[in-house]
Amino acid sequence: MPARAQEPDCVAEAMRRVYEGGGGEGPAAEGLGQCTGWRERLARAALTRIADPGDEVMGRAVRDRGAPDVLRDARGGRPLPGASPRRTAGYARRAVRADPVADLAAAHRAGARFVCPGDGDWPGQLDDLGPQRPYGLWVRGRPSLRLWALRSVAVVGARACTDYGAHMAAGLGAGLAEAGWVVVSGAAYGVDGVVHRSALAAGGATIGVVASGVDVAYPPGNAELIGQIAECGLLVGELPPGDHPTRSRFVLRNRVIAALTRGTVVVEARYRSGSLITARRAAALGRVTMGVPGPCTSGLSEGVHELLRGGAAMVTDAAEVVELVGEIGADLAPQRRGPVLPRDVLGPAASRVLEALPGRGFADERQIADAAGSTCDDTLSRLYELQALGFVERLDGRWQLVRTARDDRARHRG
Repeated sequence: MPARAQEPDCVAEAMRRVYEGGGGEGPAAEGLGQCTGWRERLARAALTRIADPGDEVMGRAVRDRGAPDVLRDARGGRPLPGASPRRTAGYARRAVRADPVADLAAAHRAGARFVCPGDGDWPGQLDDLGPQRPYGLWVRGRPSLRLWALRSVAVVGARACTDYGAHMAAGLGAGLAEAGWVVVSGAAYGVDGVVHRSALAAGGATIGVVASGVDVAYPPGNAELIGQIAECGLLVGELPPGDHPTRSRFVLRNRVIAALTRGTVVVEARYRSGSLITARRAAALGRVTMGVPGPCTSGLSEGVHELLRGGAAMVTDAAEVVELVGEIGADLAPQRRGPVLPRDVLGPAASRVLEALPGRGFADERQIADAAGSTCDDTLSRLYELQALGFVERLDGRWQLVRTARDDRARHRG
């Protein structure tokens, strides 16, 4: 990227006023609450151009010494603790081109803001990442990131998902949204896109965590979806405006998805899927890890089934997800059972008599009573009860089961 001219002082002052509440307007002025100081914010914004996301050397230095001092050393080519000469030279090269005021202004024009630790809108659960905590997050959209993240679930999976995977992802996205949960995913093709679309279609909230600048529509085929997420929900990324993703940035992005949410659900994944990285990172952070089982004959089920064997919870719909991530005892999934059959409503005595009738042919009261272990009078009483309910019929003083169309089909198949 070519070096950028420094922004005029008037632009810097305008951006400072936006973030410090001195008359700023638009999305960047909303949801910040208590604000980090301007010098700290500029330094952290600059670091998003100087260091890769999740750089532990940079993360430890910022934690121990503060972002402004670390930025000064990076610009001066002075090594940070644990940094190799090559890494130090890389920091210095990038620092020359970093222009945080220009980035903040570009984000503002795109309807975005820069949220960093110390802001009222910063999600505290990201601090669990330790030295891999983001220096800050570029956020596009009006809602509060902190509040939305408090009740959020990640749903991730294969980009080249099957029809089955798309069906399950759609049900999860819509079901979670209707239950009042924020659905988080990566705005990619496949499961991610299905989940976001279904949450939006249900009128729910969704967050897209991207591996590019929040003003860059990537992948291009999801440009319309990404625009909808920014308009109705939130787009979140660690990279400054205009930056494009790389393979490693997709992997690093997954740690933010895992830390931001209460739990992660995986819908279809191969053994080497990035979705499994998200789930394993979630488990390491103490979040709930879940998987949707799939056909054993599908390669896209391999990773999920391995996750389930490793201790992840199996889920099949949104209610089961909510039971795991929601309040204990308050968000229980409904009890599951098969269809209620007519025989299910019979009392124990009537059921014994019904079971005592031969599958084919007739029997008299004595034969049925002996088979049921009951008296003749009680058996006869139960037989008349069963006759009234349509289970048995009486011909010439003998009893037989009433044949149904289902019985006839089963007999013909046999």
